[in-house]
Amino acid sequence: MRFFENKVTDIHIAYIGGGSRGWAWGLMNDLALESCISGDVRLYDIDMEAACDNEIIGNSLSNNVSAENEWRYKAVETLEEALTGADFVVISILPGTFKDMESDVHAPEKLGIYQSVGDTTGPGGLVRALRAIPMYAEIAAQIKVCCPDAWVINYTNPMTICTRTLYQVFPRIKAFGCCHEVFSTQELFVRILKEFRSIEGAGRNDFKLNILGINHFTWIDKATYKGMDLFPLFSEFTERYYEQGFDGPPPEAAEAYFDCGHRVRMDLFKRYGIIVVGGDRHLSEFCPPWYLKTPETVKEWQFRLTPVSYRVKELGKRIARAKKLVGGEEKWEIEPSGEEGVLQMKALLGLQDMVTNVNLPNYGQNTGIPLNCVVESNVLISRDSVIPLEAGKLPDDVNSLVMRQVINQETIVKAGLNKDRELAFRAFANDALMTASIRDARKLFNEMLENTNSCI
Repeated sequence: MRFFENKVTDIHIAYIGGGSRGWAWGLMNDLALESCISGDVRLYDIDMEAACDNEIIGNSLSNNVSAENEWRYKAVETLEEALTGADFVVISILPGTFKDMESDVHAPEKLGIYQSVGDTTGPGGLVRALRAIPMYAEIAAQIKVCCPDAWVINYTNPMTICTRTLYQVFPRIKAFGCCHEVFSTQELFVRILKEFRSIEGAGRNDFKLNILGINHFTWIDKATYKGMDLFPLFSEFTERYYEQGFDGPPPEAAEAYFDCGHRVRMDLFKRYGIIVVGGDRHLSEFCPPWYLKTPETVKEWQFRLTPVSYRVKELGKRIARAKKLVGGEEKWEIEPSGEEGVLQMKALLGLQDMVTNVNLPNYGQNTGIPLNCVVESNVLISRDSVIPLEAGKLPDDVNSLVMRQVINQETIVKAGLNKDRELAFRAFANDALMTASIRDARKLFNEMLENTNSCI
């Protein structure tokens, strides 16, 4: 890298999963809009054709009138080539295939176990983790050799388990995981302020939130907007919308899989008195089947089960769009992704400081969770530094829900790294959604591993 006043050039970014048509395109957008940084992005993906498509798409942005700088994109054939000399490593991979994920999500349904996402917890999330762990172990080992001082940003789920694996294999790694669920909660606060206090124009950075817990099961025990305590406001919101829901998926919208009425979030607030972050699809999977008992239960709570067939359909659309972009049939419109990855890079380069939430090993920022387990909390990011900010402790009853998940995550990481099938089953059987008999749980576990060619 070359440092100048208010500018850094010759930055080397390794993108693992560089054929992505989601996160990668978002990164391309955000890099193109920053005038103070430039360099090259090496795209590595097991799908070399997809990485080559992104090379063409990325390089075409240099000619876009909205671009503020020029980044050079190159698809590479090996992980080593991507990582060697990298300043930043971005990881956004799919651990397996959608066929694997179809088993993750839908195989448990024969036992009456329903999952609304299936990528973080639940039987599907844990089996997905067993596929991801050896992949992340290899990535961590290669980072140790090829770019030990690089900053590593992970976007892949299960976020906590993937990030924990990186640190288990390479303890000195400088890695953190990023998720946008807190952003969606900030956007909800914007809407609540407008409706209940007639306040317009609030932005994400106007909110001060104390973040505790683990990814996709993250909690807020303090929240303010320009000094205004938001808890009384959220209580008003809950009282008004608890029964009817707030902006839930309309019945006629068959594919509104990411919409929700926030009834799960409101129910957890009524139970525990603190605000939980994230959409109801994710939140419901961390609890006993209060919200996922049957498809009818899900409908009553106003969220959706996301079938893997929908993800396959959407991937087909993105692949078709990629071909149009590569062939020049569609013009790329540069627009901000809303993610913070590039802003975090700028902070790590010393161009700004920022406070945001990321997933890191617990160095004491969350006192209710054992040290070194990966937690989500606020951090201060500055030049070559990510410092966790003290978050405190969750209430005991909430912490008991979180700790069940933490113990299972730690168990799965250990099982995956040691290829211990029996230990992995113990975590699988201990999952909050696992309501089947131990004999049926064993059969399902074996079937799901066989379906996905797990290497455990």
